[in-house]
Amino acid sequence: MREIKLSTEVNIIPSEWKIDHKSKVLTIGSCFAEVLGSQLNAYKFPVLNNPLGTIFNPLTICKTLDLALDKNDPAGELFLKTSDDIWLHHDFHSSLWSNSRAELESQLVRKLSDLRTFITEADVLVITLGTAYGYRHKATNMVIGNCHKLPAEHFIRELLHPDQISMAMELLIQKLLMFRRNLRVVLTVSPVRHTRDTLPLNQVSKSTLRLACHRLAEKYKHISYFPSYEIMIDELRDYRFYKNDLIHPNELAEEHIFQSFAKSFIEPDSLELMQEWDKIMLTINHRPLHGFTKSHLKFLKSVWSKLNEISRKMNVAEEMEEIERRIGEFPVL
Repeated sequence: MREIKLSTEVNIIPSEWKIDHKSKVLTIGSCFAEVLGSQLNAYKFPVLNNPLGTIFNPLTICKTLDLALDKNDPAGELFLKTSDDIWLHHDFHSSLWSNSRAELESQLVRKLSDLRTFITEADVLVITLGTAYGYRHKATNMVIGNCHKLPAEHFIRELLHPDQISMAMELLIQKLLMFRRNLRVVLTVSPVRHTRDTLPLNQVSKSTLRLACHRLAEKYKHISYFPSYEIMIDELRDYRFYKNDLIHPNELAEEHIFQSFAKSFIEPDSLELMQEWDKIMLTINHRPLHGFTKSHLKFLKSVWSKLNEISRKMNVAEEMEEIERRIGEFPVL
């Protein structure tokens, strides 16, 4: 009988270099960067996950990393006070806010400093590009990261040119090499569709980003491209892999894309460790049916022993403390 295939698989060539549980990973960019960073963090990889919040366009991603590397402060003219007396900044996500400008500036400077410190030790930088559309702030003529729901009349929406993106990212990449010579960079285009741009213009946007990534990966040996967008629109070409908004990948799709990433970029020994961790997490999340019994106490001690054994390979101090707490709650049996 002939083989039946129910999807068009994206052929991913495994990376020549790999990460393990000692590799420090920085993720930055769109909301998919946070998804990937959270997945790696759940498997106990040392990750700094999108520390300045969601950033969609590549120029603002470059600007943010430049600020951190050069120890520069955020642009003073882009601070914004809302009608609710909340201070925001047009280059950063709305989750970064304060009741005073001074407090917000201090918060941003601190986060940028932490980002710079992590970059100097990082092994891998994962940049997730969300859209090639940017919003130019009319008052300052700057392409910004967030409009913060101000009226459209304050901005000019523009499609960034592939050369404009490539030039900004090349300057960033060359600067990064001065701080961390052995840094590996993974570029990916977010699988989240920007339907507000309309579907045809979303394709224009994603194609622009893809072209920029292709040029960079072709030019620099230490840059790789991971096809998360292609996996979503080709391999997972079905609305059952989307959330109810029909825009964002659902949990099953995110897991499938992460598994593809892991097979390409993670060491075999760490992949085995991840499978072992999955089993341990199932036992940690187990709750007894009959309360404080001798058998459950024995079960918890067994879980603690497994955690103690695996602690030589990954940081599980938090989980060990949780099991110790549960054991401490037992009455004298």
